Amino acid sequence: MTTVSDLPLVVIAGRPNVGKSTLLNRIVGERVAIVEERPGVTRDRVEVEAEWTGRRFRLVDTGGWLTGGSELDRKVSAQSLVAVDEADVVLLVVDAVLGVTEDDAAVADVLRRRDVPVILVANKVDDAVHEAAIWDLLALGMGDPVPVSAQHGRGSGDLLDSVVAALPPIPAEVEVDQEPNDVDPVPAVDDDRTVAVALVGRPNVGKSTLFNRLIGEERSVVHDMPGTTRDSVDTVVETPSGPIRFVDTAGMRRRSRIDEDTEYFSMVRALRSIDAADVALLVVDSTEGVTHQDQRLAERIDAAGCPVVVLLNKWDLLDAERREEVLYQLGQRLHFLGDSPVLRISALTGRGVHRLLPALGVTLDQYHTRIPTRRVVEVLRAAQQAQPAPHGARVLYATQGATDPPTFTLFANKELPASYLRYLERSLREAFDLGAVPVKLRVRRRGA
Repeated sequence: MTTVSDLPLVVIAGRPNVGKSTLLNRIVGERVAIVEERPGVTRDRVEVEAEWTGRRFRLVDTGGWLTGGSELDRKVSAQSLVAVDEADVVLLVVDAVLGVTEDDAAVADVLRRRDVPVILVANKVDDAVHEAAIWDLLALGMGDPVPVSAQHGRGSGDLLDSVVAALPPIPAEVEVDQEPNDVDPVPAVDDDRTVAVALVGRPNVGKSTLFNRLIGEERSVVHDMPGTTRDSVDTVVETPSGPIRFVDTAGMRRRSRIDEDTEYFSMVRALRSIDAADVALLVVDSTEGVTHQDQRLAERIDAAGCPVVVLLNKWDLLDAERREEVLYQLGQRLHFLGDSPVLRISALTGRGVHRLLPALGVTLDQYHTRIPTRRVVEVLRAAQQAQPAPHGARVLYATQGATDPPTFTLFANKELPASYLRYLERSLREAFDLGAVPVKLRVRRRGA
């Protein structure tokens, strides 16, 4: 069985603002990468799965490639270079309206020195009138350009035909009657079952630094400037608890401080990542303390119904007095997270990060807990005997209807007050060691 990681890799490269993200969105048929008419919007590598004429492949949008520039520009360009080195096919996107620039020529020069098929994509050819201009792009020495309009879809089918033709051949499948010892069994990763862990926090608290440390490579661009990460970036890592998909999200600020469309869409994608996550890692900058924005993010995560692990980053930079103050703030502003694990780490040095995977393992075990109906009934019966509900209300029967998070259906003869439901939830949580994972109770009325 072919897993996502086995699929060939197609990398979209080029200088900033030539339409790389628009092309990726056009190919996959939805707005995956953030698009805005100015350079530097895409900074991290964004990877998706695509298909054309039955051939599946991975498609990667890279940040704009610039020669020289600032430290951040150099880091973004380095990310693009790493993606190219892993590629089976590279799409070099050029703005056909502007023609060849010095940066285009520099990117083409780098690609010529690498042993990888390159397809020259002449973008922004919106009609036949502009097609004559594409032949000026032959000066790049990358072969005949393929004219497209990523924004309007013109020529995208011809481009994908060229991509599929350039992909390496599909490897032959192992014969069914082959002896088991002839091939080492490799378990396939079921993406639908892969646990998703989202790194969430305000801008510049160290999420990308922690993400890079967890996955063991420089995947997200790290720079001391708020808002460096624009798209949610994810990577699957094999751990003792099984495969985990770590998702690095954009830093989220108050809506009143979001003053550009790009940052707004970054926030929307981060919120989507929270809603789809099995566990959220709330990264807090200890040097700034637990802020009101941290509190609001924690409330948003809690409302999404996924467990939270709080990471107090940059802990090594605090003295003893400041540490006590931060822990006090934690108890005051994040008290509603209950017994959520709190880890004191330094993403930059790696101090304390080794405790994260074990904490995730425990949290995930609690998240996936399945409890026999008999035990659920016994616990609720004992809880009601110890503290009966008011007005003659009682739970007649109960069962666990779902996991992820543990969800219980209670059949009651009357409406149960919210305070009593919290009491029953606490009883279930303590009896089955559910820690800080959310517990959902659904009540159905049934006659006595």
